[in-house]
Amino acid sequence: MNFTGTVLITDDEAHIRKFLSLILKRMGQPVILEAANGQEAVEACRRSNPDLILLDVNMPVLDGLQALAQIRHDDPDAVVVMLTSLANRQTVEECVRLGAVCYLRKDLPRDELVAELSRIINENFQPESDPSAAA
Repeated sequence: MNFTGTVLITDDEAHIRKFLSLILKRMGQPVILEAANGQEAVEACRRSNPDLILLDVNMPVLDGLQALAQIRHDDPDAVVVMLTSLANRQTVEECVRLGAVCYLRKDLPRDELVAELSRIINENFQPESDPSAAA
């Protein structure tokens, strides 16, 4: 995989942003943007229109659900993955209702997190093979 898109990583914990950045950089050469809260994420999306947005649910200033709603209002096609350490059915359902492509737990084992991010990138950004190119 050689993912070269722009990714916005939004989490109020700097070490989580760094961890996710390192994982993504092993998947290609993405441009990594960071935000520490939901308001910064909304502003970064408006400025930079990232390809992929990783958005923590629980953050100060503007939480992830509020940020997701604003981001999807501005860009209905935004590819947003919600992240959290706490998962409950109501939150997951709300994330899906607001337009997140999926919901990942931050405490997944590293290899599972890598696999899930790879799947998300492949499903949303890798060009589909052109059957006429094989002829």
